[in-house]
Parts: sequence; structure tokens; C-alpha cells
Amino acid sequence: MKLHKTLYLLILFALLLSSFSYAQERRRIEIDYSGFLDKDETNYPDATILTRDDMNQVKISHDGVIMWCDQAIHYTKEDFIEAYGNVLIKQGDTITMTSKYVEYSGRTKLAFASGDVVLTDPTSVITTDTLFFDRVKQEAFYKSKGKVVKDTSGTITSQIGRYYMNKKKYQFVQDVKLVNPDYIIDSDQLDFYTESGHAYLYGPTTITGEDSKIYCEKGFYDTNNDVGYFLKKSRIDYDDRIIEGDSLYFDRNSSFASATNNIKVTDTINNFIVKGHYAEVFREKDSVFITKRALAISVQENDSIYIHSDTIRVTGPEEHRITRAFYNAKWYKSDLSGKADSIHVDHKTGLTQLINLSRFSSSDAFTTKRNPILWNIENQITGDTIHLISNPETEKLDSLKVFDNSFIISKDTLGGGYNQIKGLKLFGLFKDNELYTIDIIKNAESIYYLRNEKNELVGIDKSKSGIIKIRITNNTIDEVRKINQIDGDTYPEEEFPEKDQILRGFDWRDEERPMSVEDLFKDDPPLNLPIIKGIEDYVPQKEFFDESLIKRVKASDKQVKTTKKENKAARNIPKKLLEAKTRARKNRLKEKKEDN
Repeated sequence: MKLHKTLYLLILFALLLSSFSYAQERRRIEIDYSGFLDKDETNYPDATILTRDDMNQVKISHDGVIMWCDQAIHYTKEDFIEAYGNVLIKQGDTITMTSKYVEYSGRTKLAFASGDVVLTDPTSVITTDTLFFDRVKQEAFYKSKGKVVKDTSGTITSQIGRYYMNKKKYQFVQDVKLVNPDYIIDSDQLDFYTESGHAYLYGPTTITGEDSKIYCEKGFYDTNNDVGYFLKKSRIDYDDRIIEGDSLYFDRNSSFASATNNIKVTDTINNFIVKGHYAEVFREKDSVFITKRALAISVQENDSIYIHSDTIRVTGPEEHRITRAFYNAKWYKSDLSGKADSIHVDHKTGLTQLINLSRFSSSDAFTTKRNPILWNIENQITGDTIHLISNPETEKLDSLKVFDNSFIISKDTLGGGYNQIKGLKLFGLFKDNELYTIDIIKNAESIYYLRNEKNELVGIDKSKSGIIKIRITNNTIDEVRKINQIDGDTYPEEEFPEKDQILRGFDWRDEERPMSVEDLFKDDPPLNLPIIKGIEDYVPQKEFFDESLIKRVKASDKQVKTTKKENKAARNIPKKLLEAKTRARKNRLKEKKEDN
């Protein structure tokens, strides 16, 4: 009984071994058809020459791959094929490759193709001069410049390219260019997914369209939907605007862009800059909206103008830009500053309006009745609405208009009192950005500290009149003319009644005056910027000839018991790489032994 059981096991083992050997044999390269078979031991020892006939090409198959060619050299012992002329390879229903020449190893499943190589799958087409195709990893690789065409996305060229067939992913490196009818992408590295059309951009990258140019050093672009997201030195140039920020979003279809953190929008025509930490740009509407520490800068040769508010909106074409700053708007220039609920600047006409909105709230101190205010040198000017007119060409202030409840105050140069003039309206003229004449129209009142040439106080004048005309030289009042004076008195300082020392509506607001650009932000709440995670860092392309592939090649060399010095499966792999991999492996084994 024991003998029978042993015999049964031996028979079963023999059957399994036979089946395994058969399976091994089926995995070898097979010649399905050849018109002619020849031998040439001188030039091709231990090989069979296969040649097509007039009807059919040579047909070869191996483990799911079928190859057709005009002629082939079949090295039986090495399980290796060299195919020549009109070579066509098909892997299943998805991968097709044509070329002039192919080398293929049945042991390593590595193919090398050259001469007008075209690899096609359902989503893209690769064209190159030489191509490696690893069937084990299902990867294709070229390093001698190639082109990939995807119908909806365009054409991509690069010096080095890798295609991961299972992931439907390309990795392009060096001189990468994606050409689409609407734009061109130039990049150092680009990862591209053929099914989604998503492109991941790494290194210095530009996307150039008909009317815009995008730059980034890390980014994402959806080639199917024409939207992108850009990080690291990101910038968009279009028409006469440059948009920069830590992160940018761009929608080509709607000509819309948004930016987050450390934003700068530059108007190159009008020398105008807007900064902040969140912005939206609508190109078709010529509109820029910016908030979070919003700051508009009118760049001038000698003295730039800064406007800060909760929100700034810049609209209009290049020849007629309008800036609107609203909610707690402030203005700063070295010789002129101001504050209002909103500031409106027409860059074409040179008109700047300081306006308070008709809104009141007991919970918001700023929305209570505090008029727009200007500070010029030592003068404080307030009123319901203030208009500043400048010359757009010379960039110098021209005139000033204050409508309703106009009030101008300046501190007496030596004493503790205040020069004051009020009335219904105020009109002033500037010379070299300094007020030199002021007219107070209707219901004019004034308090004026009179001093002689030695700056000694000789009296305090208080009066009422229809109109007051003031002439100023070197920021000092040197003439006051009163027209249609109603009443008035000049008092010695010690006899000037304390209750008469200020006019009704007096409001000295020097503590609100911004003395620098930094002062514009002193009332702002703490700024908390969002953390931008965005796109993962670039993962360098792994070597196509990695350790697993080299191991396969080495194993195939050992399996072939031949006196030939050449391992045909390794003939297109750089010898230095093979040697380096061998040395690295030996070193690792040596280190492992030493550790043990």
C-alpha cells in the first residue's frame, strides 16, 4: 500500500513537471509564420533568418504580444528576436507600435525599437526615433527626443519621456513643450495624465496664450477644461497688467484669475500697483478686486501716493482707469494724507474724491459722523466731501474743493492755539504740491493768530464774513482778505475769551494722521493668512533601467549557456549603468555581511 502511494506521488510529480515545462516552453518566443527560413552561421551563428514572402509578413508571438516584420533574426538559445522592416507590434487591443527595427527578448520582456517609432494607445500617440518598452513594468521610455499627441490637449515634445501605461501617465523631462491651438506650455518637467488631461508643471514654466502669459515654478493645468492653479513665483501677464501671488487660479474660458497671499497687481501703462492678500481679476470687464490689507500705489517719480482700505477695486480700460477704495480708506503722500469712508480716483481726469457714506451704526465708530479729512503740511482740512484735482501729466496737485461744512485748522506755530477757518465751501490752489491760496465761500468764520516779523504774537483776530481769501507763502499765511465782513474783533492774547478760542464744529484729529505708509495699517485687525498646501513637490523620475530590470537582464545572461561574449538582451542598455548597478549590488552585499 505504501509502495502504491509513493508511485502515485511520483507519477503526479512527473505530470506537474511536464505541465510546468510545457508552460515554460509556451512562454518562449514563437514563430507563427515565415515565408522563408535560412541559416548563416558566419554572420548569425545559432540563429535562424526569417523572411516574408509576397503574401504575408513574418509573424512572431510571445505571451500576449504579436509582432509582424519583413525579416527577423531569431536567436533560439537566447530567446531573442531582431526584427527589420515595417515592424508592427500589438499588445492586446490597446497597444500598437510601429518602427523600422525592433529588438525583443523573451526572457526579459524588454523591447527596443528604432527608426520612426510610433506607439499608440487609446488616449495618445508617441512618436520618437528610439524607444524602450518594458512589458513587465508596462512602461515606455525615450531619451532621444519624442512627441506625444493627445487630440483634446495638443502635442507634447520633450528630450526625455516616460509612459506609465497602467496609470495612463507621462513624465516629460528637459525642453518640454505642449502646443495647443490656444496656448503653448514650456516647462522643465511635466507630468501628464492622458485620460483626465491634467498636467502638473515643475521648474520654470510658461504658458503663453494669444493675450496672456503665465509663469510659475510649480503648477497644475487642466488641458481639457482650460483652468489652472499655479504656485511658487507665480505670475500672469495680460494686456498691460501683471498679477503676482503665492498662489494663482486661472480660468481661460472666462478670462478670470484669482490670487491668494502676497499679491501684487501692476498696471504697466499707468504706473499703478495694487497689493493685498486676496484678489480677483476679470479681464473682460477690465476689473481688479483686492482685499486683506489692500494697498493701491500710484507710482510717481518723486513721491508716490498710497491708498489703503478694506477693499480696493480698479476698473476701466488702460486709458481710463478708476480706483475705488472703500471702508476705512486712508491716503498717504509725504506732503499730503487723508482719510474717508471711501476714496474714488479717476486717473484720466486726475480727480480724487474723499467721501463718507450715508450709513450710521452705533457699533461702528467710524461710520458715525466723522467727515473726510486731509492733512497738507500743517493744515487739517475737513468737509462733507473733498475733491482733489491733479495734473495726470505732471503728477502734481492742481486744486482742492471741499463741499459743505468745510473747515481748515492749523496749529499756531509758537503758541498753543489754533488758526481756524470754516464756511460752506472751500476752494484751494496748489503750487509745487503746496497750498498757496484758499477761498472760503459763504458763512465764513475765522480765528487767526497775528504775528509780526519777529514771530511775536500781536493779537488774535476773530471774524465773520461772506468770503475769506487767504494767501500762503512757505506754509505761512501772509494775507487774509475778508469780503462782506459781518463782524470781527482783534484781541490781545490775555483778553481773548477761552470760550471763543474754537469755532463750532472744531475737531482736531491729529492722532488719526498717517505719518508713513506703515501708519495706514495701524488700525487693521491682525492678519491671518491661509496656509497654502497646493501641489506636492516634484518626484524625480526613477531610472527606467532600474535594479529590477538590470536583475532580469543579468538573470537572462546566466540562463543562456553560450560562449558568446555579448548578452543581446543588454546591448542597448548603457554598459556603465550595468557596471554601476553590479558594483552597487556587490557593495550592499558586502555591507550586509560586515553588519552580520
